[in-house]
Amino acid sequence: MKSLAVVSLVLLLTTTFAASDLSGKWSGSFLQTLPDGQKKDSPAFMDLKQSGTEITGTAGPSQSQQWEIRKGKVAGEKITFEIQGDDQPVISFELTLVDGHLKGEARAERDGKTMSAMLDLQRTAK
Repeated sequence: MKSLAVVSLVLLLTTTFAASDLSGKWSGSFLQTLPDGQKKDSPAFMDLKQSGTEITGTAGPSQSQQWEIRKGKVAGEKITFEIQGDDQPVISFELTLVDGHLKGEARAERDGKTMSAMLDLQRTAK
């Protein structure tokens, strides 16, 4: 009986960790709120690689325009990271896996003005 409990626990943990692997290509929407309050809907694309609690890869507006992910961390179903495009401010991301979507917020500041965006991405390939 004890060995059955151990096997069940191992299977449960394996399933939990497998479900949390965020590696793959993700695309979706990037709805920006500009400093003047205007909204702008743009595409977003990410190619994520997860190794334990670390996220690496690239992110940007399209598959052909990507920037390297820095300071990428995973905590359960949540990821945080930064990117910085050419002559752009650092953009900080905080996303959570919800029903197969990566959803959350990106924030950047430049010259005392704040930009934020809401993201909703779906995995397109593993």
